[in-house]
Amino acid sequence: MKILCVLLTFVFTASCGPSVSQRQTRGKTREVILRKAECYLVRGACKTSCNTWEYIYNYCNNEPCCVVREYIKPNTNHSTFTANTNVIPNSTTLHNTTL
Repeated sequence: MKILCVLLTFVFTASCGPSVSQRQTRGKTREVILRKAECYLVRGACKTSCNTWEYIYNYCNNEPCCVVREYIKPNTNHSTFTANTNVIPNSTTLHNTTL
């Protein structure tokens, strides 16, 4: 009889499913896993603090997701000079002269 009571107690407690607190914990851990995966997708890392060359993308659990800033090469507009190839010979232009 005692075995039957223990068996029924086990069946009723196991058949109810997880408690509400376990469901909330699973949901939170799932969110943390998704945020960490998103952090790694943008080539970030979950650290305790970010360096100066990094920015915070989002938060993994309690730690920031640090992503390295992209280096943008400074735009230098070089003015290029082309040689004047359309020279019109005139009387002051010396042809085939050697010094």
